[in-house]
Amino acid sequence: MSTAMHTQPVIEQIRARLQSAFAPTELDVLDEGHKHVGHAGEGKGHFRVRIVSAAFAGQLPLKRHRMVYAALDDLMDNGIHALSIDARSNEL
Repeated sequence: MSTAMHTQPVIEQIRARLQSAFAPTELDVLDEGHKHVGHAGEGKGHFRVRIVSAAFAGQLPLKRHRMVYAALDDLMDNGIHALSIDARSNEL
């Protein structure tokens, strides 16, 4: 099974959980596993998330990251090896 096929269900779960938790105006979930070929990850994926949501208004970047990690909960142990997060509010 290719890495893309293996990680697609995880991408869909990430997207669904973030949509539900934050009702984002923008959401991109990318598989970056190709950048980590040969890197240990116990079969888990490497992902990048870019999310824009009013839920992040007034929150510092660390708090935004914690909010994303909380929404993904068990996926951090069962499907995600590494996660890069760009979480922003839609405030100007």
